[in-house]
Amino acid sequence: MTPDERTVRRADLLAAAAGALLVAVAAVVGTAIQHANGSLHVNWPPLYASWLPHLGPGTPAALTVAAAVIVCGPSLAARLPWRGLLPAAWSAALAWTLSLALIDGWQTGIAGRLTTKYEYLTVIRRFDDLGPTLRDYTSHILNNAPDHWPAHVAGHPPAAVLTFVGLDRIGLGGGAWAGLWCLLLGTSAVAAVLIALRALTDEATARRAAPFLVLAPAAVWVGTSADGYFAAVAAWALALLALAATRRSPSRVPAALGAGLLFGLTCYLSYGLTLIAVIAGAVLLITRTARPLPLVLAGILAVAAAFTLAGFNWWEGYHLLVERYYQGAAAVRPYAYWVWGNLACTVLIAGLATIAGLRHTLAAAPTALRRLRPSRATPKTRPEALYPSPRDRLVILVLVALAALVVADLSGMSKAETERIWLPFALWLLPATALLPASRHRHWLTAQAVTALLVNHLLYTGW
Repeated sequence: MTPDERTVRRADLLAAAAGALLVAVAAVVGTAIQHANGSLHVNWPPLYASWLPHLGPGTPAALTVAAAVIVCGPSLAARLPWRGLLPAAWSAALAWTLSLALIDGWQTGIAGRLTTKYEYLTVIRRFDDLGPTLRDYTSHILNNAPDHWPAHVAGHPPAAVLTFVGLDRIGLGGGAWAGLWCLLLGTSAVAAVLIALRALTDEATARRAAPFLVLAPAAVWVGTSADGYFAAVAAWALALLALAATRRSPSRVPAALGAGLLFGLTCYLSYGLTLIAVIAGAVLLITRTARPLPLVLAGILAVAAAFTLAGFNWWEGYHLLVERYYQGAAAVRPYAYWVWGNLACTVLIAGLATIAGLRHTLAAAPTALRRLRPSRATPKTRPEALYPSPRDRLVILVLVALAALVVADLSGMSKAETERIWLPFALWLLPATALLPASRHRHWLTAQAVTALLVNHLLYTGW
């Protein structure tokens, strides 16, 4: 190992240690605050979880999948044909996420998650008359409203609950089908991010990131909440936008329109996911084109028009949500703790490998941003010389995703529970792992797997 390699390795380990220290401090300080006055409203800060060491039927499978990805993942990602890599990565992510969920058992880990008093399935029958219910949707958001919605229904636009109403209407009702829907769709985000990375950077970068996307600790929450499904819809919107911005074939037209429709759906799944527009802006910035915008906007407007004509007012719903938010635990949860405690949650969902990758991102950011400025072309300038390198484009993408997450944090609208709420943003931090030295990939993959396994075996996560 050369001196430079030792320096890089030491810096990466220090960054990961700083991330682990942040989690430890958040746990100690948060526990002290919670025991003192109960204002955090979580049992095991900074996570919405309870201390419950346990094994389960998913334990052997989780250990097997983790070992397989650690040992074989980097080499398979490097040599599989691209069309084979995408389904392989999706399948491996599904196996990892499913096995983690089954550590808590089938009923507790999957089938019962979306049937608790806060969740979507508790109100399915209230949508038997769909039109009147949508027109009256905002009348039930506030806590003091008659027959008010449970927390998650009130906290989201109607596309979230309508997803599960739709499953029920086609004969796939109940918690088991809802849980499997979230698992299957949520893990597809791995393929979406790989497609976007290949389009925005290059194939080699996407291949290096693939095993880390598969083995992300975020899988603990992708498999137990609807937010994993929301993250996948947003990821596919960004993937289609990346294809529309980089392709010159006729397929860019349906890609741009599809991106718009999915962006529109994203906004009607979660109010906070309007911040995905920040990452979408990075896609257009990196590719230096606004060509897809008209069709993207047409798709967004089509979704907005459909919900508006059905009687739902997005802006009214958002303002009522803010009021409802401060009618609950958010009114007493201290911003001074959660503004940094949320970042500790991000360490846990992204993993220590991502924290080390973010160190590389921040170190490379000044150069990448400088190269992003348009260069002066001459008749002899090669076209590729006018654009940042694949590494620079990756740095910019991750940097903007990090900025979106910071904006969400500073807003104060995400005090606690960000281990699930921020999945759509944390997903775009994971590609920073492609910047890690290839010789250390298996070590960092081990760190990712250990984080997820410890969380799922030591804690009972609330989502």
